[in-house]
Amino acid sequence: MAPPMYQQIADDLRNKIKSGELPPGAQIPTEGDLQKIYNASRNTIRDAIKRLVSLGIVQTRAGQGTFVTGAVDPFVTTLSAAPGSTFGGGEGATYLSQVGEAHRKPQVTTPRVEVQVPQQEVALRLRIGLDAQVVSRHQERYVDDTPWSLQTSYYPMEFALKAPRLLAPVDIEEGAVRYLEAAEGLKQVGYRDWITARTPDETEQSFFGIEHDTTVFEIFRTAFDATGNPLRVTVTVFPIYRNQFIVNVGKVPDPQYGPENQAREQEDPA
Repeated sequence: MAPPMYQQIADDLRNKIKSGELPPGAQIPTEGDLQKIYNASRNTIRDAIKRLVSLGIVQTRAGQGTFVTGAVDPFVTTLSAAPGSTFGGGEGATYLSQVGEAHRKPQVTTPRVEVQVPQQEVALRLRIGLDAQVVSRHQERYVDDTPWSLQTSYYPMEFALKAPRLLAPVDIEEGAVRYLEAAEGLKQVGYRDWITARTPDETEQSFFGIEHDTTVFEIFRTAFDATGNPLRVTVTVFPIYRNQFIVNVGKVPDPQYGPENQAREQEDPA
C-alpha cells in the first residue's frame, strides 16, 4: 500500500533537501506552487510541510514562507553511565559533531514535585501496589536553549520519611542517588534501561515543537540496590530526530567522529 499523499510529497521534498537541490537557507515553493507541482490539495500540502517541520528539516516564518534549516546536529547521550551516577537519568549530552571536544551539561528547570499514584508501568517496575503513592520529580531539560528531553523520576513514598528533600521543589545538588545513600544507606549498584518508541502526547508536542504523528523515544530507567530492590524509576522522553544514543560495553575509547577520523576510517575500513 502506497503511503498517503502528504507523506510522498514530504519525502520528495526531503530528498531534494538531502541532495542539495534545496540547500540550507533556501525557501521552498509556496503552498500554491506546491499544489500545482504535486497536483494536491491545500490541506495535503500543509500536512507535508508540517511533517518536514516536525523533523526539523524546514521552519516556517510568519509572513515570509518556509525555509530549509541547517543540518540537524543531534544530541548524543551515553546511556551506560557508572551505576552510581549522580543524575537520575545517568547521562549527559554532547553534539554529534563535537563528541570528545565540548561536553555540554543540560540546563534544567526547577523540579515540579508531586505525590501521586503512578501509571501501572511505573508501579510494576518499582514493585509496589498499583494504588501505592510515589514522589515524582519532573524537569524539562535543554541544551543551548534547545529542548532536549523531559524527565520524571519516581520514588517510593516511604523514602521521603528519611529523605524529605525528595519532596522539596528544588534541585538536589549532589544528586538524588547520592542523597538517598547518605540519608537512608540505599546505594544504587545498577540499573536497567528499557527503551521504547511511541507518538508524543500534547505536552510533548508543545515542548519539543513536533507534530502528533512524529515519534519520541521513551526510556524507563529502573535503578536497583545491592539486594535487587528497585530504588527509583526515571522516565525520560526524547524527540527521535534530535537524539542519538551510545551504549558502551567493556573498556572502549571515547567516540571520535570528526572529519579526520571519518577519512581514516574510509582509508582503512578494517
